[in-house]
Formats: sequence, structure tokens, C-alpha cells
Amino acid sequence: MPFGYASPEQIMRDKADYARKGIARGRSVVVLQYIDGILFVAPNPSRALHKISEIYDRIGFAAVGRYNEFEELRLGGIRYADINGYTYDRSDVTGRGLANLYASNLGRIFTESIKSLEVEVVVAEVGDTKDGDAIYRLTFDGSVFDEHGFAAMGGQAEAVVGRLKERYRESMSLADALDVALSALTEPGGERPPVAQLEVAVLDRNRENRKFQRLTGARLERLLTQASTPPAAPEAPSSSSGDSSAPPPTGPDGDVDDGSSPL
Repeated sequence: MPFGYASPEQIMRDKADYARKGIARGRSVVVLQYIDGILFVAPNPSRALHKISEIYDRIGFAAVGRYNEFEELRLGGIRYADINGYTYDRSDVTGRGLANLYASNLGRIFTESIKSLEVEVVVAEVGDTKDGDAIYRLTFDGSVFDEHGFAAMGGQAEAVVGRLKERYRESMSLADALDVALSALTEPGGERPPVAQLEVAVLDRNRENRKFQRLTGARLERLLTQASTPPAAPEAPSSSSGDSSAPPPTGPDGDVDDGSSPL
């Protein structure tokens, strides 16, 4: 029986379609800037398997897709950062260098392997100022996107990005940024994930040394409460004439997995 033939273009298309379908089965992840750094939010029912992690002092990592595949990328990034920080200087470890490393590995695997990785990754680095922040999104084929303000991946990523564009604004407080992220991750008319199924972390530029911090428990609940509480309306000033009948003056106006399924 003769062997079938498939053109290189068809093989690449098939591998890309396969990877996209696997990534789309995972729950979306949102990464966005706020006034003091970068926020990561992901619905995640597992307490054992993290989609959001620290790589180095100022660098965070988020991923969606097959856990066992992006966990290998995360560990490789930590080894790269530790070796370079020890050999040269800690300041020589950058988000851009890590993104380039991941892009090279993902591109090589996509080109040379029978099956591409079913992962999408964000590498974020917080700077001393807002202008020094960086968010890099990497796809399964090694493509790198330098995102500005926010990024979303996995699940219904296009719809999530659309909702982010509607509500995102620069220099938001942490509570407001969390509210925007959860609104983007929630379908219209749907319910937000419970606190117990949220994985939330920040790169906080105001922290000493290591900037990465997970937000859990009472602090996370307090932030969610602040975000859902509308600001109190200002009291109308009393009339100077003492006439109580005069109208007051008006003014201007986001189960333990075995690692084989998308997370």
C-alpha cells in the first residue's frame, strides 16, 4: 500500500489546528497592568496545580493549556534565570530574554516534533515605573506578542479581550483591576467564579526584592468587596440662606488534575 503524502503546509496547518483546539479547552487567563504593577487572574479549581507562578525577582509566568507541558517550560525558565543571575548579575535576567528563550523552544518543537505543545504563555516583568512594565504573550508556534496594558489567552480569548478593551483604563487601583479582570472572564449573564476557585497574584513594584505575591484568603476577599462596593455619593451642601424648602445645589455630574488535560 503506498504511503499518503501531505505537503509541509498541510502538516503545519494540522499541527496548528490541533494546538489551538487544545488551548481553547483551557480556562482563560488575564494579565493586566494596574497602578502599582501587574495583576494575574485565572479561574483554577485545583489547589495543587498552578497556572500562575514566579520565575525570578521581577518576572511572573502565566500559562494555559496542558499543565504537564507548560510546567516543563516554567521549570526551564527558572533554571535559565537562576544560572544567568548567578553567573552574571541578577539585573541581567529580564522578561525579554526569557520570552526569547521560550519563543526559540516553542518554535523548534512546533517545527521539528510530530505534535506541537498545547500551550500559550505570558511572561511579565514589572519595572520601577509603569513605563518599565512588560507583558509578552507567546503562542504554541513560538510567535511573540508585546502586549500593552493587558493580555488574555485560552478559552474564549477573543471575547475576553473584547470585554477588557471596553473596561480597561490606565492607572487603575488593584481592586478596580481585579474587578475588570473578573468581568472580562465572566460571560454576559454568567456568574463570577467563587473565591475558592480563583488564582490571583501580582507583581508589586513597591515590594522589596521579590515582587511576586499571591493574593489569597482574607486579602483577596477584601479586594473583591472593595471592587463591588460603589463609591458613596457626596452629601449635598446645606443652603446658606437656611431655607429648607430650597432645592440643594447640583454639580457636574478570575479538583486535582493529572496534568494530561487543559487547565
